[in-house]
Amino acid sequence: MRTGLKIFLGGFLATAGWLAWEWVPWQLKTDWDEEELMLIQSLSLDSLEPLKLDLSNSVAGSLEAAEFGHTLFFEKRLSANQSVSCASCHQPDNYFTDSLPLAMGIGLGTRHTPSLVGLSYSPWYYWDGRRDSQWSQALAPLEAKHEQGMDRTSLVNFILHDEPHLEKYEKVFGAISPDLKNTDLSNSPASPIGNSTEKETWQSFESKTQIEISKIFSNIGKALAAYQRQLQPGGSRFDDYTRALQTASLREDPKDSILNRRERLGLKLFLGKGNCVDCHNGPLFTNHEFHNTGVIPLPGELPPMGRFDGIRIAREDPFNCFGPYSDANPKDCAELQFARDTSEMVGAHKTPTLRNIAKTSPYMHTGQQKSLAEVIEHYNEAPTAMVSHNEAKPLKLRRSEMKQLEAFLRTLSAPPATDSVWLNPPN
Repeated sequence: MRTGLKIFLGGFLATAGWLAWEWVPWQLKTDWDEEELMLIQSLSLDSLEPLKLDLSNSVAGSLEAAEFGHTLFFEKRLSANQSVSCASCHQPDNYFTDSLPLAMGIGLGTRHTPSLVGLSYSPWYYWDGRRDSQWSQALAPLEAKHEQGMDRTSLVNFILHDEPHLEKYEKVFGAISPDLKNTDLSNSPASPIGNSTEKETWQSFESKTQIEISKIFSNIGKALAAYQRQLQPGGSRFDDYTRALQTASLREDPKDSILNRRERLGLKLFLGKGNCVDCHNGPLFTNHEFHNTGVIPLPGELPPMGRFDGIRIAREDPFNCFGPYSDANPKDCAELQFARDTSEMVGAHKTPTLRNIAKTSPYMHTGQQKSLAEVIEHYNEAPTAMVSHNEAKPLKLRRSEMKQLEAFLRTLSAPPATDSVWLNPPN
């Protein structure tokens, strides 16, 4: 009986010890050294530089272009079934995401919808970076069969024959040639990337007509990008804290500071043991780079090649920085010219912003992770990648530390710093 009691007590103490190790928070100090203070300030929105103009888009900074793009963004008639707009997936009430694992347009998409807020700062678009500008990215869903499902000729025909849209278009981009206006495109669905019938019809057009149609099509994307540049992140509790830290009185973190103790401990983990800041750095909490972090593909799906394929697609895109529809000088296209395409890009996907991360679930490029807790668990374990190698290493965080890290991430939530007029369909 004594032997049994000893075994029971031994097991009980071992279990209690493990639970205490995993779940009981250590009383760590949360004051900051100078290096940590510099890192914290670098993450503040106050450190965000003004948004640079996109040299490949001459109307990127035009208010009239943004207003036209605003109209196009909410326009459901830019879809094959007249019921899907850009805002169907990029919903203003959901921080310009859709809360779904995979995007749902006319059909089911293959990737999770990322937020558009602050995205104008990125040099690459899509999870694999297959587009090198926001305007070229905006074109792809219009012709994607599972998204808006249109063809560029029908899109142009809509602009030509809808007086309000035509007026706005010509106000921004100048008059469309009378020859094209007088060409009947109403029964001519056509695109170089459409189905066989659309491709045949496209090939039947004169080269001049093809160029004119693609030019107007590209301008639709440029107007949409001008609108999306209005969508910028607002200051969160974390940003309030970074401002307060600039006063000496808060550097020792009194208990009534803007972030509570658990959140401050999470910030310390974010900067240190969690290695989060290695990729999620800068005021937008992203380095805009591509990394393979061992995310498991959806059941029945092969692991995607990620950036390795994405950069090839970007270089072949006729709407890229070097293309005939770009407004940039070739010397301004360094991002595309010198982009890495080596084997380490296999399986790599773009680092997303963490701004408002608690409000934009699910997570990862196909929405595999439903909660922040699942994401942190993924990085804590760092599973072996199915293609190439996982750049992340196991974090070995205790359960209490994982809770602290999650608490910090929730301090990054805030409404967009965008005038409400841009968040609703235009009158």
